[in-house]
Amino acid sequence: MRIVLTLIGTSCDRSGLAGCVAAVAAAVGATAAPIWLALEVCDIVLDAADSAPVERAARAVIGGAEVDVLVQPIEGRRKKLLVADMESTIIENEMLDELADFAGIRPQVSEITRRTMNGELDFASALEARVRLLAGMDARVLDRAAERIRVARGARQLVATMRAAGSVTALVSGGFTVFAERIAAELGFDHVVANRLDLSKGRITGTVRHPFVTGETKRDTLLTLAAEHGIAVDRSMAVGDGANDLPMLAAAGIGIAFHAKPSVSASSRWRIDHSDLTALLYIQGYATDEIAEDAPKRPAKREN
Repeated sequence: MRIVLTLIGTSCDRSGLAGCVAAVAAAVGATAAPIWLALEVCDIVLDAADSAPVERAARAVIGGAEVDVLVQPIEGRRKKLLVADMESTIIENEMLDELADFAGIRPQVSEITRRTMNGELDFASALEARVRLLAGMDARVLDRAAERIRVARGARQLVATMRAAGSVTALVSGGFTVFAERIAAELGFDHVVANRLDLSKGRITGTVRHPFVTGETKRDTLLTLAAEHGIAVDRSMAVGDGANDLPMLAAAGIGIAFHAKPSVSASSRWRIDHSDLTALLYIQGYATDEIAEDAPKRPAKREN
């Protein structure tokens, strides 16, 4: 089987990474010259019956260096469908935590969020419990919270490049449409799926409209969009950081745990621990000069 081993450095240039690349190539028995996709990104292509030993050998050489390692079949490497989690993935924030900050209860809510995303608490129950704490807040706080949104590094380039290549893109979130729809429109996602926060008389009611967007919803969205657009599931990519992302990461052709919670990283076949979201383009073999900077803005199709 023809496979590709991608090494993505974060704090080194090509000269700094070159020694690491040479050592890895020797360890995995590669004979072809490395292919440099960027100053800090390199592909090593080789034949192997099983990719797991190749990855183990590469990680053993790298040790504690801040270099991300991904090994995959080279065939079908460029994906036609991207399904991305929003919070702590496409954006840096957890928006429920931001809302809780305005109510003076951020530490309490953030701890629930952390435990939920690490798989320690049931997602639906934890969502209801956190939202209940916001009951009675002025709905105008939603706009104030939205002003705090920080788009993650590489997110714009990821969506723009994949759309320019003809791929379908979807933003799926266990958070709220009031934020997800803004981000989807700003970055150019084709589809958006998120929970709907109930409001009444200008106030947050403390409830979320059923059915909730759960991990199963995210997986089903990926499978449904693949079927609707005639895309083989193995040509899909999913990315997320929390326990509720695991079902879609497992279902995708390549599912990336991105700066993920410990239990999620441990349960995922592929992960990015150090690099930004442009890593998801390098994983697909895009070189620096193929990466677009931004996508044209347009309303995403709401799926729920």
